[in-house]
Amino acid sequence: MTVRASRFAPVCLASLIAACALGTAQADEVQVAVAANFTAPIQAIAADFEKDTGHKLVAAYGATGQFYTQIKNGAPFEVLLAADDATPQKLEAEGDTVKGSRFTYAIGTLALWSTKDGYVDAKGKVLSDNQYLHLAIANPKTAPYGLAATQVLAKLGLTDKVKAKIVEGQNITQAYQFVSIGNAELGFVALSQILKDGKVIGGSAWIVPADMHDLIKQDAVVLNKGKDNPAAQALVDYLKSPKAAAVIKSYGYQL
Repeated sequence: MTVRASRFAPVCLASLIAACALGTAQADEVQVAVAANFTAPIQAIAADFEKDTGHKLVAAYGATGQFYTQIKNGAPFEVLLAADDATPQKLEAEGDTVKGSRFTYAIGTLALWSTKDGYVDAKGKVLSDNQYLHLAIANPKTAPYGLAATQVLAKLGLTDKVKAKIVEGQNITQAYQFVSIGNAELGFVALSQILKDGKVIGGSAWIVPADMHDLIKQDAVVLNKGKDNPAAQALVDYLKSPKAAAVIKSYGYQL
């Protein structure tokens, strides 16, 4: 028995080492450019993604328009989770993406929000009442949620009336911060930033009807730098899974 044990132990140990090496080789990192509005959902998804696949998600957050410029200038992103569908389509047309990888991972919801309880009514009349000093929005040139905000103001006939009151953030996160720290009484934000367990937290909000602005279709796409990275494909597959879908919906997105 002793002879057999010593005889076969090296074989078993070698097999174990080989298996561990194989597992390590299959685990990769994926560099992801994430639209600022999707910060909380992707952070929640990332932990499960790593646990379920072994791959690690490394995220950068910002405005979709800025990511486009960075990608065209050679940024090392392998997957883009955009806040619109136009930017991924443009990158696709310009040959910067893996063919057939683009899909809509979420449809965003715009909200008018204040940290003050009862300040924003359920129909957004606070906008036309015009009693506030500052209104925060994201840059409409680079952030789709900012563009949607300007469309709402135009539809309400308030563009000129509130022009001098607008405080513009580089992205939706900065617009949220302007309101949260009191630099603006209210602002247009992504519903996902103020929603928890299906309820608005920390103030009052008007969930803007979807027909008041262009549909905020948020597309994901694998970029050319991620073509040969198994983790990049694993991530887009994971985003289509029921598990990820449940997280995305919990933050107020539609699928």
